[in-house]
Amino acid sequence: MELLKSDSIYITRQMRLSVQDDIKPWKGPILAPGCDKVCKSCAHSLSIGRTPKESLANSNWLGDVPKELQGLSFTEKMLIARVCHNCFVVKVTKSGMYKLKANAVLFSTPMPKIYNTLPPKAEDLNEVLAFIYIGPNKPTQKDYQRVPLLVRRNKVAAALEWLKLNHLDYEDLNISYENLATYPEDEPPVCVDYRVPVMSKDAENLAVHESAEDEEGVVDGDCPFVVHALTGAQYENKTGKQLRALAMDHLMSQGKVLGIGHSEIPESTYNNPQLYPQMFPWLFPYGLGGLGNPYGKEKVGELARKKNLLMYHDKRFQVEPLFPLVSFNHEQIKSSTTGGYLLAKKSHFPKVADRLMNLDQNTLNELISKLKNGEIVRPTTETEKECYKIINDLDLVAGHVQGSATSKKYM
Repeated sequence: MELLKSDSIYITRQMRLSVQDDIKPWKGPILAPGCDKVCKSCAHSLSIGRTPKESLANSNWLGDVPKELQGLSFTEKMLIARVCHNCFVVKVTKSGMYKLKANAVLFSTPMPKIYNTLPPKAEDLNEVLAFIYIGPNKPTQKDYQRVPLLVRRNKVAAALEWLKLNHLDYEDLNISYENLATYPEDEPPVCVDYRVPVMSKDAENLAVHESAEDEEGVVDGDCPFVVHALTGAQYENKTGKQLRALAMDHLMSQGKVLGIGHSEIPESTYNNPQLYPQMFPWLFPYGLGGLGNPYGKEKVGELARKKNLLMYHDKRFQVEPLFPLVSFNHEQIKSSTTGGYLLAKKSHFPKVADRLMNLDQNTLNELISKLKNGEIVRPTTETEKECYKIINDLDLVAGHVQGSATSKKYM
């Protein structure tokens, strides 16, 4: 059992109740509460005298979620996170005068904002959260009580005070009770955009077994709340060649491109074990057990660690709607970055640049028009072949991104 012990405060921590308490690690073997079984791979590692990669003692310990961080609303979680990583548009729909349902669409921010003082000012929340209410009547206080957007000031204060005592990244946090006092408790802290609903349903947007007459939502209790990532509906059914044709058309017609800036010291998604504990402090209450933690005896890859977290015994990561989306999004960003890096480092990159500079514009426009219409195009002339080489160059980048049309083609 010595292989499952650690005396480092960067592996485990005992909960502190006041600033006078010392920061101490857990004593004895580091085991999950109530767990009395071991998997074959871990048993094999222990039999040969090695600390198992997946063991909590290998810098994978998270700690139990305290009552102060349980039951937080959607908005309350935003107020206690040190790293703001997304903007959200929340839509609440009231159907049949009784039933409520809610969903949120998240937009990745170009540069995650890092807070030294929490909670932020109430007016700052309007920059990252929008609330749209659709119903036959304006929302009432009873309706507000059922949507996950209210802020309980005592709950937020208790969560931040606990994190400041126990979370590795919150020791230097400034808790602003003045900012907290500006948040209302009986209505959402952002402006509510009320709209009258269109009662008819679009048949094309219905599920296979859904009827246009079905009412969605629930009558009693909290309304269902789902978080979605943003995707362009106009691109959902396009093939890989059609998507690349649309991209080339956008660029060649002087379409706008987003240039992402960053602060002097950006919060990187690479080699940053404390990124996720700062984004999701209610999942990593002690700030330990992040991705790529350097204090473990056996190195665990980030993708493998994410899979382990999603299978964690208390299901905290499975029921958190944001964690899987953000994790997968980061994997796609890294994959596309790797593809672009490999393309730029290849010896034939100067030829790629020459092709881009000397493309025949008329030929390219003809190919783009045919591909957008779904026609089968086989390059015959030299100018057409040169244009097709550019499209194939883009495959090198997209092929590294899981879920892309190119990766499916390679599969």
